[in-house]
Amino acid sequence: MKAKILIVDDQAEIRRLVRYALEDSGHALFEAANGALALQIARAIKPDLVVLDQMMPGMDGLELLASLKGEPELSHVLVLMLTANAEGRDKQAALSAGANYFLTKPFAPAKLVDLVTVMLKARPALQ
Repeated sequence: MKAKILIVDDQAEIRRLVRYALEDSGHALFEAANGALALQIARAIKPDLVVLDQMMPGMDGLELLASLKGEPELSHVLVLMLTANAEGRDKQAALSAGANYFLTKPFAPAKLVDLVTVMLKARPALQ
C-alpha cells in the first residue's frame, strides 16, 4: 500500500535529491522547507514517514521531532533523521528524541531507499 512520506530540509537541492531517490517507490511524497511548515503539513496529511533534516533555521529537526511525537495523531510517525551532524552525540540526541533511524549527509540515494523500505515494511499496517 502506498505510504505518505514527508521530506523536510531547508536546502532545496537535498529535498530534490531525496524526492529523486524515492520517486519510483510509488509512495506519495510531500515536501517542506522548514519545521513550522512541516508540522502544518504533517497535521494535514498524517504522514507514515518523515525524512527529516536536523539542522534548520527556526524550528530545527529535533524540535519538530518532539512536536510530532508529542501529538497523539502523529506520535506513530516513523522518522529518518538525515543530517550532516555525524557526531555520536548528535545521533544519540536524535534517537533519544524518537527518530527511528539516522543517516548522515552526504548519503548514497540507494542507502536512503533501502532504509525507507525497511522502515515501512517493519511498521504496522497503514492506518
